[in-house]
Amino acid sequence: MESKMKKTLGYIRNGKWFKVATANSVILVAILVIIAAWIMEPNTFMTAQNWVNILRSNATVGILAFGMTFVIISGEIDLSVGSALVAVGAITMFVLNVTGSVFVAVLVALVVGALFGTMTGFIVAKGRVPSFIVTLGLMYIYRSVSMYYMKGGGFFGEVEGYKAISNTLIGGFLPLPIIYFAILVAACIYLAKYTKLGRHIYAVGSNKKSARLSGINTDRIKILTFMLMGLAVALASIIETSRMNSINATSSGQGYEMNAIAMAVLGGASMAGGRGTMVGTLFGILIMGIINNILTLVGVDPFLVNAIKGLIVILAVLLQTKEKER
Repeated sequence: MESKMKKTLGYIRNGKWFKVATANSVILVAILVIIAAWIMEPNTFMTAQNWVNILRSNATVGILAFGMTFVIISGEIDLSVGSALVAVGAITMFVLNVTGSVFVAVLVALVVGALFGTMTGFIVAKGRVPSFIVTLGLMYIYRSVSMYYMKGGGFFGEVEGYKAISNTLIGGFLPLPIIYFAILVAACIYLAKYTKLGRHIYAVGSNKKSARLSGINTDRIKILTFMLMGLAVALASIIETSRMNSINATSSGQGYEMNAIAMAVLGGASMAGGRGTMVGTLFGILIMGIINNILTLVGVDPFLVNAIKGLIVILAVLLQTKEKER
């Protein structure tokens, strides 16, 4: 009995219990949040329709969160994604109305998003300018130019078929954006875990100098990472614009960058770079989505929702710091 007690104390003293707990902390938090939400709203929360609403309402920002996770793992940040979404959306709506082709509009959106991301990555990597500064500047540029171009209002699509991208229901129940989101989750997990690019992103984020000495073209990896972010922005913009067949210069994409960062950090992505998983981000998205949902169901003042999100992000970073210290 005494030997077992000593073994247990040694196990705790060595911090092994902490490693086991933190390795699955985001999953544990997700389970606790679901249980709490179920207790608070037993008649509404666990219905199939409510879960569809949660997934659908968070699909757009969730897509941005996966792109942001790659950027954060690489040791960078992107504050421009919400404004870039509006800029890509404006161009998409313009091309859609001019050509009348949904295919051309979607293709242009993906190309423009990739170009935006590549441009950001090039300035960060080749210009040696901190990504925080670059993307902060681009956030203002994209939003300002979009507002000027749309006269502070919005663009409306003239092709009804475009709305089918986001409003089609599979089996009369499951919205297409959830399918897009599921496919993206699988693609991001594969890219991060099983490809050379994924391994190089982790290496650059962990130690850029060591990665360069080992033969990795760090500038190229940074540019490709931001290009992935740009593609995520384009996909999110397509879903956002096709849902209402419109884009608004002032309200669309507002605060999306903060939500995406919050989801990634809550999922375990380290702001210092080199650490984070796509599965963790998935649970981070679910946690934020459930929190938003339950706050709405219980009637919390909408003005307080962002304050609660901010508190959650701070707590998540504090937990990361404590884990790193151990």
